[in-house]
Amino acid sequence: MALGASPTPSNTENQAQSPGARNAMQSAEIPASLDGGDPQAAVARNGQPNLDAILSIPVNVQVVLGSTSMPVSGLMKLGRGAIIPLDQKVGDLVEVVVNGRVVARGEIVVYDEGSSRYGVALTEIVAPTGGGRGG
Repeated sequence: MALGASPTPSNTENQAQSPGARNAMQSAEIPASLDGGDPQAAVARNGQPNLDAILSIPVNVQVVLGSTSMPVSGLMKLGRGAIIPLDQKVGDLVEVVVNGRVVARGEIVVYDEGSSRYGVALTEIVAPTGGGRGG
């Protein structure tokens, strides 16, 4: 059955299926909302899902240099020029966090000396933990 097509009396394959089987097939279809409302555009010409819609979803990427804990009174005393000591040491790997989940670790490197930018050279990819979402 083509995506988005409804069963017709001339389609004997759909008539032979139970209503439950038809509903299961329809619920497994790629939602039209993934590609501007066109369900045919969500599937590439070779029949494989078109991942462009998923690959264009923005994610929040953070590099965690370290952390610390302090009482509110210490936080209130902070001012310009104050130094907050972190739990990481110079040379320790930093964590790369994507949407709240650690996905890699790496070293801080100079990315572009001309514009005084730095980046992270990945040294370790963290294996996914748990099974599925929210874990």
